[in-house]
Amino acid sequence: MSEHLPRRLWWVLIGLTLVWGFNWTAMKVAISEVAPFTFRTLCLAAGSGVLFAVLKASGQPLSIPRSQWRRVALIALFSITCWNLLVVFGLRLIPSGRAAILAYTMPAWAIPLSVWFLNERMTARKLLGLGLGMAGMALLLVQEFSSLAGVPLGALLVLGAACTWAIGTLLQKKYPVQAPVAALTAWMMLVGGVPIYLGALLFEDFSALGEVSLWPALAVTYNVLLSFAWAHWAWIKLATSVSVTTFSLAMLMTPVVGVFSGMLFLGERPGWLDFAALMLVLACLATVVIPARK
Repeated sequence: MSEHLPRRLWWVLIGLTLVWGFNWTAMKVAISEVAPFTFRTLCLAAGSGVLFAVLKASGQPLSIPRSQWRRVALIALFSITCWNLLVVFGLRLIPSGRAAILAYTMPAWAIPLSVWFLNERMTARKLLGLGLGMAGMALLLVQEFSSLAGVPLGALLVLGAACTWAIGTLLQKKYPVQAPVAALTAWMMLVGGVPIYLGALLFEDFSALGEVSLWPALAVTYNVLLSFAWAHWAWIKLATSVSVTTFSLAMLMTPVVGVFSGMLFLGERPGWLDFAALMLVLACLATVVIPARK
């Protein structure tokens, strides 16, 4: 398993970073008018539908071997069901940029667990990358410490999401699913969304969708087409191509984009801590993108 990100996957990482980074602002806009279970139902059901349609039209295989379904369901429970519910309910309580920071503490959970469960080798380079990335996250978090202290439930929900994402990523490595990446992505989104679909049916009113205004509607569309249909494919592609440590550190640029997108669309001004954090995260990214010398 590669210990650095191959050049052929750089475009995947760049696209995923931008799409998921800007999505924190898009989600905040969407859930201002769309109920959380309904929002995630639209994202997962429609996103998987788009993927299935593209696969069908291009003649790509859709089936998953019967022996692999338990693995698909287990991974989807943590990576799709738990992640999406915890994030959307936590995001209602705290700012979008800070939610992104908390969600991307995922490497702090995934990297030690990967050494323990997967016997991945912990090197000085990995420790350096983890230290730089977490230092960047800490700088950004300092600015919101007082506000997070006022709404601990929101912070705890998003931290829980980070933990479930880490567990889901580890499970993909421990129990790899023998299926094409695109088909696996579509089925995981569909299967992982089942408890969310039931929640929407039981607790929310779909008729309220008729009153959603333009910008929340566009934010939902962004989620369906980019954040789910394409980005989940990109996420699984990266997660199954490199080690857990490399993948985790490579994703740390995403919350920086999330913070700056919140500033751009919400009129906030970046301070010196934001730029210092950006430099630290870029240095962290270099530890997994630039190959080590032989």
